[in-house]
Amino acid sequence: MQTNWIRTLTLASFIVLTLTSCAPASQTPLQAASPTETSAAPQAPTLTVAITPTLTETATPSPTETPMPTETSTPTTVPTVESLKAQVTTDLLSCRYGPGPFYLYLYGLVKGANIKLIGRTDGNNWVYVDGKNKCWVNASFIDIAGDKSTLPIVYPGIAKLPQSPYYPPTTILSATRDDKNQVTVEWTDVYVSPGHREDENMRTYVIEVWRCEAGKMIFDPLATNDTSITFVDEPGCNQPSHGRVFVQEKHGFAGPADIPWPPQK
Repeated sequence: MQTNWIRTLTLASFIVLTLTSCAPASQTPLQAASPTETSAAPQAPTLTVAITPTLTETATPSPTETPMPTETSTPTTVPTVESLKAQVTTDLLSCRYGPGPFYLYLYGLVKGANIKLIGRTDGNNWVYVDGKNKCWVNASFIDIAGDKSTLPIVYPGIAKLPQSPYYPPTTILSATRDDKNQVTVEWTDVYVSPGHREDENMRTYVIEVWRCEAGKMIFDPLATNDTSITFVDEPGCNQPSHGRVFVQEKHGFAGPADIPWPPQK
């Protein structure tokens, strides 16, 4: 009987120890659940860091618009004026119907004459004189109060040659270029009677050419009594060369006949 009591006491002690050792184990996992909050906190700075570099990279492409100032700085046009005053510096200066020495003579200007200039050509040294009968003079023989390059370009265009009522224009037969950039133009003959000639020095044909020389376009009015002419037209100009032929008689000019310009080789 004593043995049974001892067994009962031992069994009761074992049960008590078992219950006390198992109780803390059920509470420990409940406190361990809090780490889920700490893992959520680092997500906020992650979003901030990702946005910042994206904004910086989007602003970078703007320098592609930098070529704009080049377009604005390209034009180098000289401002124009309506007119300039000038004075003749040679004894007698011819004032002609066209901007060159081979056009018909209109009248003469004596030394010291005061004149008003209202235009120019783009390519040679002749300027347009205002008056009842407007005409052209060589700027080398006048003193200009100002820069003639500020005058407006009026030829070809505003200033026109008087038309001949008696003769037809010529017809261009050919325009060729050789290996040395010499251009030869040929046309049909138009007979001008002696009574319709200004004088014995008048040339029947006036050939106006805009040709390239040393990289610059020049206006070169030529003249001949023949039915062909040869001149040099170099490469290297931004504008295309061109030309035309007039028939000249004392009442005016017939034409022009445009030259079909031969291309560079």
